[in-house]
Amino acid sequence: MLRIDCLRAIYSDLEKCLVVTIMGALPAELQSLGHRPNFFYLQHAMGLASSTGLGLALSLPHQKIVVLDGDGSLLMNLGTLSTLARYKPKNLVHIVFDNESLLSVGGFPTATNTGTDLEGIARAAGIPQTCTVRTVDDFASAARRAISGEGLQTIVAKVEATGPKAFVTDLGLLENRFQFRRHIQSLAAKSR
Repeated sequence: MLRIDCLRAIYSDLEKCLVVTIMGALPAELQSLGHRPNFFYLQHAMGLASSTGLGLALSLPHQKIVVLDGDGSLLMNLGTLSTLARYKPKNLVHIVFDNESLLSVGGFPTATNTGTDLEGIARAAGIPQTCTVRTVDDFASAARRAISGEGLQTIVAKVEATGPKAFVTDLGLLENRFQFRRHIQSLAAKSR
């Protein structure tokens, strides 16, 4: 399955969530579907999307947080799984697109290409709800259940190692940072 098809399948479900992405192809594909102020493209911090998502989930416990991660990024920061499991935020959905490669930096194979099981690691770390999906329908179903449900969840989506023909080089990263902050502030103002 293609990551862009997965993103397209849940795009409308992300409207009321705070969404944090990793670097590279994933944010380019998400932005190609239409940018929203609740999307934060964490372009220059490989491996830290899940940590950023955890911080948001703990500080905004009534707001659903969706982290769109990749196998390469997660493998750079596997300790995040035990930290997520320790705090178990009920409002965090961790989606890992596993294409078994570092697509954004040349397509080198990752450890999942030789058998590392990210769902198994997440489960062993103590993440209460985990699954691996291999079809767009299964992905959409699992992601929608997680987004509308409660409890920390990790979904590993096995996708092809393909991305956009051209990576967007200017995602407006500086403005994105301020726009995302303003969006969070507007949510806080509405909840008062």
